[in-house]
Amino acid sequence: MVFFIKILLAATVISFASWLSGQYPKLAGFIIALPIASLLAIIFSYYEHQDVEKTITFTKSILIAVPVSYLFFLPFFFGNSFNMNFWLIYGTGIFLLILGYFVHKYVVNFF
Repeated sequence: MVFFIKILLAATVISFASWLSGQYPKLAGFIIALPIASLLAIIFSYYEHQDVEKTITFTKSILIAVPVSYLFFLPFFFGNSFNMNFWLIYGTGIFLLILGYFVHKYVVNFF
């Protein structure tokens, strides 16, 4: 039952931001940029496992992953300059995100 409550809460936040982006895209972008997903996931993780050490490790991983995940957005800044279509921009962002995963995996091992 708790699993379904977590799904419902996370889906509501994402759905709300998606809906809001039609009327107020800047506000929706700001809301999505907030660490709402991280806040929810951290509390859900601790509630489920009751393990402070795992929660701290989880949170450190998030801290390292956030700047690495920005790689996805880089092609969107240069899309117009290079006359790229949406799917090329999006695909390039996914490719950079995959590369970022390996950077994250490498950096996390130092902490």
